[in-house]
Amino acid sequence: MRRSQARLVAMMAVAMHLASFPVAAQDVRQVLPPVLILDQERLFESSAIAVRISEEAERRTAALDRENRRIDAELVKEELGLTERRASLDPNEFRRLADEFHEKVQAIRAEQDAKTVELQRFRNEDRQEFLVRIRPILTEIARERGAIVVLDRRSVLLSAESIDITDEAIWRINEAFKQPQERESAIDDAPVPAGNLPADDE
Repeated sequence: MRRSQARLVAMMAVAMHLASFPVAAQDVRQVLPPVLILDQERLFESSAIAVRISEEAERRTAALDRENRRIDAELVKEELGLTERRASLDPNEFRRLADEFHEKVQAIRAEQDAKTVELQRFRNEDRQEFLVRIRPILTEIARERGAIVVLDRRSVLLSAESIDITDEAIWRINEAFKQPQERESAIDDAPVPAGNLPADDE
């Protein structure tokens, strides 16, 4: 792993060195197609369509949190009640009730854990749906820049900011999935990120 990282740094150092020579840099660009990078986390957090897609997951998360708090309060109350009754109960009867309570707690915990896993699956599906819907936009950006691959920023050791298309992708996604009422109230001269952006709708 260290060897491959060292090789990547060395290659990028050579590329930067060549870039200082206009003719050589031009030759390199002609040989090597551009590689673009994208911050997927920021893309998902900043895109309006991603926010709308994830609203249902957020609603379910809040509902599950409320349910867990309610169940916890009920179990604490039941446990305190059982503890208060201990002095008046036969030891064997108390042990039976305590075992039943323990089994009940374990069953509830397993049920709530299963709901948490299902919620995480739902979130993952949300993200996959988002990526499927924005793929044509990312493909368009890559095609315009002549790139053959778009990498996740987290997998890149070193890069130039000029190949990061996150801001441009966010702007295009928000424009593409803007709701009708948002389109009508949009400000015509709103600033947009620099780069290969489409002309404003007339």
